[in-house]
Amino acid sequence: MASTRVAVAGSGGAPLAFPWEAEARIDVRGPGEKVVIEAHAAGLRTLARHLPVLAGDGVHDGAHLHLEDGNGLESGSVGLVPERGCEE
Repeated sequence: MASTRVAVAGSGGAPLAFPWEAEARIDVRGPGEKVVIEAHAAGLRTLARHLPVLAGDGVHDGAHLHLEDGNGLESGSVGLVPERGCEE
């Protein structure tokens, strides 16, 4: 499994590792009343692994990752920005 290390906005500049499964495909469709995230098994596992990275200890509120058409998502996808919210 490959990992992509990126400096994520709001993470304090420390690179975070986002693991990607080989051949992962993720497609996000919208706009409208709802957003559809369609992915095969490897794509779903890859997306699921991104969320614990953002939820990790030491990751600041507001840390986020941009997934866009041609940058982690299938061609024609709308952007998806998983973001860590404020702790309450």
